[in-house]
Amino acid sequence: MTRQDIPNVISGIRVLLVAPVIYFLLHKNYHVALGLFIVAGLSDALDGFLAKRYDWTSQLGSFLDPLADKLLLVSCFSVCVLTGLMPIWLFVLILLRDLIVAFGALAYHFVVEEFNGTPPFSSKLNTTFQIVYLVMLISSEGVVAIPTSWIEFVLYAVAATTTISGLEYIWVWGFKAWDNQLKR
Repeated sequence: MTRQDIPNVISGIRVLLVAPVIYFLLHKNYHVALGLFIVAGLSDALDGFLAKRYDWTSQLGSFLDPLADKLLLVSCFSVCVLTGLMPIWLFVLILLRDLIVAFGALAYHFVVEEFNGTPPFSSKLNTTFQIVYLVMLISSEGVVAIPTSWIEFVLYAVAATTTISGLEYIWVWGFKAWDNQLKR
């Protein structure tokens, strides 16, 4: 293993943390679920820092890191919907946006040209709000008292940034595809 593999190993550990986080959420052991979720979130920050700071990037990492993030977030959101912690409409919105972005990237890659997009700021902000929302939801279940108004504010921030980032992906990559077709 080389130093450049370290961010990928950290992403792999994040993937492995998904199952225990889900297990503890389903069994309403919110203290442990929150701790593991925070460790997973910090591992995302660490592997991103190492990859950017030391240029320890790889093609595998460009796939594994977002996969680990989506797997963790979508799994946690699924459990939160199943257990009644969050509204289903928000989960549907998040899932639709992720599917549109994923299938749009695949279509762009196979129909137009190789897709080498970096996430826009709105997408990074959306991921941040999603993580904050999950931390607040899990924490509010007997770990820490969090005012309902704060949780609602972040819920609507997640909804807004999910919508904005989804539309930004469609707008930016739609125009890139259009421009590419005009050049042919």
